[in-house]
Amino acid sequence: MKSEWKAPKNGFFGWYFKCQSETDTIVFIASVTTGVEKATANLQIAGRDGTWNVEFPVESFTLKGGNIFIENNHFGKNGIVVDVSDDKVKVKGKLYFRDFTPLEYDIMGPFVMVPFMECRHSVMSMKHVVNGAITINGRKYEFEDAFGYWEGDRGVSFPSKYLWTQTAFEDGSLMLSIAEIPMGNKSFTGVIGIISLKGKEYRFATYRGAKIRYLKNRRVYISQGNMTLEAKLYNQEGQTFAAPENAEMSRVIHENLKSTAAYRFCIEGETVFAFKTDQASFEYEY
Repeated sequence: MKSEWKAPKNGFFGWYFKCQSETDTIVFIASVTTGVEKATANLQIAGRDGTWNVEFPVESFTLKGGNIFIENNHFGKNGIVVDVSDDKVKVKGKLYFRDFTPLEYDIMGPFVMVPFMECRHSVMSMKHVVNGAITINGRKYEFEDAFGYWEGDRGVSFPSKYLWTQTAFEDGSLMLSIAEIPMGNKSFTGVIGIISLKGKEYRFATYRGAKIRYLKNRRVYISQGNMTLEAKLYNQEGQTFAAPENAEMSRVIHENLKSTAAYRFCIEGETVFAFKTDQASFEYEY
């Protein structure tokens, strides 16, 4: 199958798929990197028993019609088909997606036009329905009308410092990312975040005037106009993942895949929602 996309020299593309029920959470990260020293396709798999990174020849990667293929593994709008077997992990199964929640426009806003950015973020679906089953090393993960989330990154390296969190809840979902953004010989701390609630989108972003009021000790508090959002991570330990640095999967980051976190969203001082959950994903690389 011929790819409609060719990876740039010294670059990476990655797609993050999270599937979560009341009892199970799994994550798949499909990526391709084309560093000077090494070019590979990678599939990372995470479940309750651990995290595995399976490396493939870069030639095995194909992107066609918004669908990602790495050998026998397929990720896209219709769902996931995975079939991996090596000396560390055996994964097989199918998941089916429906009822996507796309954004009103690109999460990067006007920054999508800025050239040479270290990392650009995308959100394909804030929340969708997941059905099916995946078996990882003999353990079966089953999903019946469960929640899904799909995002992606592209560029050269992950930010040197960043916070990222995502969770789904009954009436919607949220994602928030704060990162150190290099621009030439200077840098700034950027904010992008989406709350999808009862069919309405609330967007926090530096390009819309979002301000960081507090960022310390795994807690963040931001404001924008008449809106505020607070997130706090309670867990300290996270699972390890490989991340791109200078277009190679050489960095180790930590994600609390299914962690305890608290969120509060207010408009004009009135609380729209405030809850604590053990179903949050959280990365705190500070």
